[in-house]
Amino acid sequence: MGSTGEINGSGNLMDFLDEPIPDVGTYEDFHTIDWLREKSRDTDRHRKIANKSKESIWEFIKGLLDAWSGWVVMLLIGLLAGTLAGVIDLAVDWMTDLKEGVCLSAFWYSHEQCCWTSNETTFDDRDKCPQWQKWSELMVGRSEGASAYVLNYFLYVMWALTFAFLAVSLVRVFAPYACGSGIPEIKTILSGFIIRGYLGKWTLLIKTVTLVLAVSSGLSLGKEGPLVHVACCCGNLFSGLFSKYSKNEAKRREVLSAAAAAGVSVAFGAPIGGVLFSLEEVSYYFPLKTLWRSFFAALVAAFTLRSINPFGNSRLVLFYVEYHTPWYIAELFPFILLGVFGGLWGTLFVRGNIAWCHRRKTTLLGKYPVLEVIAVTAITAIVAFPNPYTRRSTSELISELFNDCGALESSQLCDYINDSNMTRPIDDIPDRPAGPGVYAALWQLALALIFKIVITIFTFGMKIPSGLFIPSMAVGAIAGRIVGIGVEQMAYHHHDWIIFKNWCRPGADCVTPGLYAMVGAAACLGGVTRMTVSLVVIMFELTGGLEYIVPLMAAAVTSKWVADAFGKEGIYESHIQLNGYPFLDVKDEFTHRTLATDVMRPRRSEPPLVVLTQDSTTVEDVETLIKDTDYNGFPVVVSKESERLIGFIQRRDLLLAIKSARQKQDGVVSSSVVYFIEDAPQSPASSPQSLKLRRILNLCPFTVTDHTPMETVVDIFRKLGLRQCLVTRSGRLLGIITKKDVLRHMAQMANQDPESILFN
Repeated sequence: MGSTGEINGSGNLMDFLDEPIPDVGTYEDFHTIDWLREKSRDTDRHRKIANKSKESIWEFIKGLLDAWSGWVVMLLIGLLAGTLAGVIDLAVDWMTDLKEGVCLSAFWYSHEQCCWTSNETTFDDRDKCPQWQKWSELMVGRSEGASAYVLNYFLYVMWALTFAFLAVSLVRVFAPYACGSGIPEIKTILSGFIIRGYLGKWTLLIKTVTLVLAVSSGLSLGKEGPLVHVACCCGNLFSGLFSKYSKNEAKRREVLSAAAAAGVSVAFGAPIGGVLFSLEEVSYYFPLKTLWRSFFAALVAAFTLRSINPFGNSRLVLFYVEYHTPWYIAELFPFILLGVFGGLWGTLFVRGNIAWCHRRKTTLLGKYPVLEVIAVTAITAIVAFPNPYTRRSTSELISELFNDCGALESSQLCDYINDSNMTRPIDDIPDRPAGPGVYAALWQLALALIFKIVITIFTFGMKIPSGLFIPSMAVGAIAGRIVGIGVEQMAYHHHDWIIFKNWCRPGADCVTPGLYAMVGAAACLGGVTRMTVSLVVIMFELTGGLEYIVPLMAAAVTSKWVADAFGKEGIYESHIQLNGYPFLDVKDEFTHRTLATDVMRPRRSEPPLVVLTQDSTTVEDVETLIKDTDYNGFPVVVSKESERLIGFIQRRDLLLAIKSARQKQDGVVSSSVVYFIEDAPQSPASSPQSLKLRRILNLCPFTVTDHTPMETVVDIFRKLGLRQCLVTRSGRLLGIITKKDVLRHMAQMANQDPESILFN
């Protein structure tokens, strides 16, 4: 510091950077963070705190508070995410039922809550009570007949259109980022990309409100993906309370990884599945410390949701099931067939949805999002109302399909022909022949399956919050239940066949159709998202079916194999590609034999690389350079002749440093020389004051030689999260490779359009 004092004393050189400049080291919107720089800044911060904590007891306490701040943030995220999920669940229940009728004793009660409070409800007619009236009863005093049906139909469609219109209008006007599922963008943000406002307060508020409206409108979408976005918004909100996270983008991403786990925890009531989902599906950098914190955040969120008890069944989930019969080895064949169906549906959905979204982006359709939402809602509501399985909310449909047929079930799916001499215990009912209700239900389910497959392709990606988990599970659950009933009836009528002989005696309860629905749901969700481990854990936490892990694993793995045979990308990766986000997927393999020199810029036909010199560039030169180019940073060399590399400086830091110097220091003018060296020479008294910017220069930029294989370069970019890497030969600077260059090169090698890697 002594030498700096002497130089400052001479009045010719200014090292104003001994004071930190506001905003240096921050990033602009739609730029990638420098993971290495953020990591080293955090290490410096830790070192300072550790040294200071030895000075006094107060500093020691501050150090302890800093260490605990991570757990405090997790606690707050869990509490807020759990509360919001509970409120969303209750509001969706009420507004979904509002399309069909209203509770006279308290209009804010859903159908189920209304009949709970009634003293006149019988067990057989537990859905009917005088307090709950359909719109036709309220308006024309009739619940049956053509006029009542038409009125109910009309009002169902009108409510659906109202909810959808409100949702799309709120998103459009107040928070355009609140649309979609949010998971592709969160994956991109966690990989180090900055999208300002995507996790902001407005997005949180609007997404929460419009999610309720969108799900209640009856569209083929779920709330699970958007709940991950909501939880990440909570994480971003609470990160701002502590400078440890608000000033370090890499640390903030650790919080967001844990918040994603809390989001899945409350979406499915699956805390462990949430942690695994964050690890397998969304996170880019997931150290062990983040694993523990994710676990804690998911635990707090699940506990908060359980305290609210939105489903009134003291469970975290709507789909809790208890099956009374084990599964048998012979059943693995239909389970694997369901896995194949899931893989094929996943491929169809990904390709169809991406083609439709691409069309939306490139044609006039994209200019009328409100009209598109209204049209899809109208078609959905008009087609859905006549079929009882599509009229109800998708969650209720899945719940019914998962259910085992007990003696007290009144569902059409349980309309079996009973043996009058049956004296078995209530929960162990033998396989029985299907009655007319089951056959009617099968037809309706087959129609519902076709409808769901088609409409979900057009629904996902519209300008409203839309999750994918529940519609995918519904497709699988319908297919699974149909297969389950088929196997059950086959076992009943042909129990002497060799495949049934060993395990299915006449009069025994052999086949559980609900289990097939559960396996089908897992297979279809796996086919669309390509999840495996987290999917199986989520499914058994969701349903409580711990002993059915093997069928779930078989179906999940089969669906992934089948879907991967047609294309490696799941729906989230495909949407990342469609939007051109700069995301380097860790799962992708790069197998081409190209070298760094093939990818670096400038190419032979291009002008030479723009560089700064260490001691001969003026402030005016730097400002002209920044004005004339749009590069994110500049290499600094000894001189343009030698091209020996000194370091790398970020464009934003350079701009802020010069602006701050001009404001705070007299004598810094356009002709002032900028020095990037430690000991700058003394300037004559007559010359303008110089500017020393060595403090903001990155003296150890990552470099590779021109003969480094691109396979290694891609690996370095992935594992270190680099923004750019300089190419040298014998210490001389040759060129630069940025993350976008790597992505363009990978697209080119995969015969895709390299220009699609520009963020749109």
